[in-house]
Amino acid sequence: MTVTVQIPTALRRLTAGTARITCAAANLGELFSTLDTQFPELKSHLRDESGEIRRFLNVYVNEEDIRFLGGSAYAFKDGDEVLLVPSIAGGAPDDDKGLQPWVRGS
Repeated sequence: MTVTVQIPTALRRLTAGTARITCAAANLGELFSTLDTQFPELKSHLRDESGEIRRFLNVYVNEEDIRFLGGSAYAFKDGDEVLLVPSIAGGAPDDDKGLQPWVRGS
């Protein structure tokens, strides 16, 4: 069974620039183990200390959130495309006013 994994730009610094890999994995656990082996620096960005998927990592299978497909229990099908999407947050304070909303034309 072949699964294609797309690595987003935000994580490619941990994969030596690799944007996509193809591997054999039956489920998310096997997929993460494969990624751990190929890219050890990526591991802490995928799983927390207890081995569970990171809270702010979204995993999509064929553009559908894996949580709605059964989560870690989802069994990959041949040809599935997996996209890892880390949540990214932030902003810049505007002087001492805190974060200000962006307004078009300002």
